Parts: sequence; C-alpha cells; structure tokens
Amino acid sequence: MKNPYLFSYLPFFTIMLFSLTFGVYTVGFSLSLFREIGLYNGLLEFLTETQLRLFMLTIFALIYFMVFSALKLIAETIHETAMLFFFRPVSESDNTISNVTDDRGGKLIYFIGALASAFSIQSIYGLLLVFIAVTFIYFVYSTYMLHNQLPFSSILGIIFFEFLIWAILLAVVAYILLRLYNGIAESIPGVEKDQLPIGS
Repeated sequence: MKNPYLFSYLPFFTIMLFSLTFGVYTVGFSLSLFREIGLYNGLLEFLTETQLRLFMLTIFALIYFMVFSALKLIAETIHETAMLFFFRPVSESDNTISNVTDDRGGKLIYFIGALASAFSIQSIYGLLLVFIAVTFIYFVYSTYMLHNQLPFSSILGIIFFEFLIWAILLAVVAYILLRLYNGIAESIPGVEKDQLPIGS
C-alpha cells in the first residue's frame, strides 16, 4: 500500500515557487519605479545592487507567501464548509469521505503550475494567467473526483456554495479597496470629486 502522504510536501513547495516568481517580478517592477522617481541611486548609497535585489526579493516573497498561504486556508475552509452542508453519500453504506479528501492529484496540478509560472516571470499578466488557469483546472479536477462519491445534486450545491462565497469575498475586498482609493484621492489637493471612480 502506497503512503497516502507521499505528496504532502507539495503545497509548501508550490507556495514557495509561486511566491518566488511573483516576488522576482515585483522586484523588477519596484526597481523600475524607484529609477523613475529618483530613489534608486539613493538606495545604492547604502546597499549594493545585489544586496538591494536580495533584500527586496526576501520581503516580497515573504509577503506573497503569506498571501498564498491565506488563500489556501480560505479555500480549504470554504470547501470543507461546503462538504459539511452538502455531503450526501451515494449509498447509505458508503459513509466514508476518505476518497473525497484524497487530493494528491490536485496538489500535483498546482505544483506543475508553479513550475510553469517560472516561464512567465517577466509578465504579471502571464503569472496571473498561469495561476488562474491552474486554479480552474484544479476546480474541474476536484469536481470530477466527486462524481463517484456524491450525487449530482450535492455536487451542484457544493459548486454553487463555493462560487457564492468567493464572489461575496471578492466583492467585499474590491469595495474596500475602492473606498480606500477614493479616500486617498480625495485627500490629494487638485483632485476633483467627479474624477473619482464610481462608488465614492
């Protein structure tokens, strides 16, 4: 019998790889911004270019690591909550969820996606596209893996519940960011109120 925890290390390395690829892009973007505003030469007075890049990569990679870890925790919590509400065995004798929670294939999908993100390290759109595509593939895979374990009505309930919760969370975050942007823009002299985005 194979060890069911054979791929248990993959989520950590997946998050590390995504954090590094997003971090490398952010370092390059930040340095370009520093050059435009005249801050880059001042930083080189205290640090070498290698030290500056290394320190910034460490900071950004740590930030992205925390963000991706939080997203993983939120996603698992939403999925487990959906399973709590909609788990109905196909037959009364099948009351185990061991096969439902076996997610080795899903971990491998994300790991391959993290490796693929290294090829889009120069483009934020490429990185986001890889992450979204891998997430969609994982969603299709995880839904397919449930079809032998749960009736169709339960699968529909799980899909609807997860989409609804994610939509609410994203809408709340977008609203908060928009309000913060409007508040900062209103405090800047010379910015007219009718120039602010909708929702101010």
